[in-house]
This record gives sequence, C-alpha cells and structure tokens, in this order.
Amino acid sequence: MSGSSRPPLVICLGNVVADHTFRVEDIPQPPAKVPARGYSIGPGGMAANAAIAVVRLGGRAAFWGRIGDDLNGEPLAEALEAEGVDVTGLRRVPGGRTPVGAVLVDPRGERTIISFRGSGLGTDTDWLPLDMIRDAGALCCDPRWPEGVTVAAAAAREAGVPVILDGERSETRILVDLVPRVDHPIFSVPGLANYAPGRDPEEGLRQALASGPVKVAAVTQGEKGVLWMAAGDDKPTRTPPLPVEATNTTGAGDVFHGAYALAMAEGMAVADAMRFAAAAGALRARDGATPTRAMVDEVL
Repeated sequence: MSGSSRPPLVICLGNVVADHTFRVEDIPQPPAKVPARGYSIGPGGMAANAAIAVVRLGGRAAFWGRIGDDLNGEPLAEALEAEGVDVTGLRRVPGGRTPVGAVLVDPRGERTIISFRGSGLGTDTDWLPLDMIRDAGALCCDPRWPEGVTVAAAAAREAGVPVILDGERSETRILVDLVPRVDHPIFSVPGLANYAPGRDPEEGLRQALASGPVKVAAVTQGEKGVLWMAAGDDKPTRTPPLPVEATNTTGAGDVFHGAYALAMAEGMAVADAMRFAAAAGALRARDGATPTRAMVDEVL
C-alpha cells in the first residue's frame, strides 16, 4: 500500500453483468407466463458488486474485466463509473457479447438467476494494468475469468498484497487451480461443494488451507453465518449472522466479499473483518441495496 492518507484501494477483477431483475409473486415451474410486480436493470456480477460495495463502504475501488461492444456493454461501464469505481481497467472487446442475467426475486427474497456469461471476450491478460497492484490494499477476484486471476494474483503475491477469492459455484478444476494462488478463499455453500466434493464444510476448509500458502478459508452459510479457519487453527470459528428479514438475497455474497477485501486493506483482524463483511452482506439481503459504511457501523 502507498503511504497516502487516502482510503485504501481494492482492485476487483472478474465479472460484470447487466442484471435484469424481476420481482414476482412466485417463481413458477415451466411452462408459465407470470406478471412482474417490479423491474430494474443495473450492474451485477461478483467482482462488479464487490467494487461498488468497496466504494459505498468508504474505500476506493478499481474494476478489471471485460465487456462487449454490444448494447449492454457501455451502460455497465457508465453505471460503474457513476458509482465511483475506477474503470480504466475495463476492456471493451470488439465483437464480444456482454454477460447478462435475468433475476427472478420472490417476496421472501429468494431468487432464481438465468445467466449468460458472455461470449467472444477472449482470455488475453496482456492489457491488465498490473502496476496498479503495488498501490492496492487488496485484490478481490471471482472465478469467471481464471486467466486474469492467475496473472493478477501472482503480481499481488509478489507485491505482498492480500488476494481474496469469491469461491462461488464453478468448475471443480477451476477452483482447485485458483485456491492455492490466493490468500483468502471465501466460498459459498455450492462453491465449497464444487471445490471439495463429498466433504463436509470443515473438511473442505482444511483442504483449502492445505493446498498452498492460504491464510484463511471460509464459507458463507446464510442464516448460519460464516464458518472460517485460519492457518494453524485447530478448529473452525463461526461468525454469527446479523438477524435480518431478507427481501432480496441477490448480490449479498458479492457485497460480503467486497467488504471483507476492504477490511483486509484497512488492516482489520480476521474476526473483525468477518463481522464487518457479514453485516454488510446481511444489510444487502435486507434492503436489496448495498449499504453505506455508516449503516454497517450502526448495526455493529
């Protein structure tokens, strides 16, 4: 990190998605045709949501990723910039198609997501502004662009910058490859099941810690809170959830990861960082919107 008094910088690398969100009374089984009682469109995706969370929680964020030159692409760049996210590391790929999601949310806040992960975006990493990592307090990645994670995580490790991985559901081979490259893999329940098939959560966390120089491994478990272990721990620790009534759980995990990355950039102890991130994620699930720092501080 630089010696500046400015808020710490978190670089978020991975996915940005044009999320079309429909609020429905019930999520039907096909074939069906149902009316929506609400609709919105905005930036989504794991790394993009994390970047927005970093800014709203008082940090600085840069987003590194790719969009197409189609109708969905440029509005996402404009939306991220409007949130205060540095998008100089966002590449517009000629002929590429931007990721898109259709999100159905019921009155209980549960959601079904139909996602198109984009196409023609390439895997090239030569254009990444890796020199920025030296001035960052943390690097937060998702597994949707593994080639980018590999290159950026190596640069971050060389610079002594902590790397946080959003271990969301993905191909097992991708997670197995990426986890040893990072310092803090934080899984969703399905993501940990992909990473360590057939193992219980504690065994999965131990597998992650044993895979390389991993410092902390965790799994977010919704209403059960967060189960986590640091290297050398005899047993896992559970951070309890903030009791809220969820209205929309979309993006809650992404906000958790952004908040945790900011906490690492600020030098928080792991236990405090878990509480901070859990509160931010819970408020996102409660309100369907990413909270500010003042909101998180108030509930803590």
